Amino acid sequence: MATKGDATKERLMDIAERHILLNGFAATSIDVLIKEVGITKGGFFYHFDGKNALACALMQRYREQDALIFSSLFKRAEELTDDPLQQMLVFVKLLAEMMDNLEGMHPGCLVASFTYESHQVNAAVRAITADSVKDWRELFKTQIEKINASYTPKAETISEDLADMLSTIIEGGIIVSRALNDPKILVKQLMQYRSYIHLLYSN
Repeated sequence: MATKGDATKERLMDIAERHILLNGFAATSIDVLIKEVGITKGGFFYHFDGKNALACALMQRYREQDALIFSSLFKRAEELTDDPLQQMLVFVKLLAEMMDNLEGMHPGCLVASFTYESHQVNAAVRAITADSVKDWRELFKTQIEKINASYTPKAETISEDLADMLSTIIEGGIIVSRALNDPKILVKQLMQYRSYIHLLYSN
């Protein structure tokens, strides 16, 4: 059962994440956060030792949320088909549909935010950020290796590179979509990746 303190901590993290995605980590001050949450500076330090501790908690939560989203989409794909190639195609389609159903523009990504401001955060934050990207790589790579066990690609491929390609499309798609104020760009790029995988492995 969540306590009032737990609820305050979650609200603080939610507000901090929104500010960081909008304004950047360096520009998000503790004073701004406690004013919006309605707590004292002592209340902030009750939950976090400082901004880096807050960033660690945010990045770990973000990592866990991503893992849950991706695993649930892969689980759905596995329920629909036993074929590893079709599972990957379904997964990317479901991911594209999820992005397409967002209200307005994608809010951004903490991985990108903390990477851009890596000089503003400590080694612990940088490590969790890198581990998040490695999680995506391992998840996508595992599925691609399953495909390689059943299909022969039309061109020489490296599973890890194909996995990183999807991560790059997701991150890059978010940035380009926001730069051009067009949320459909991310969706279209995901579908282009899906088409590439289909062409690479289809007979």
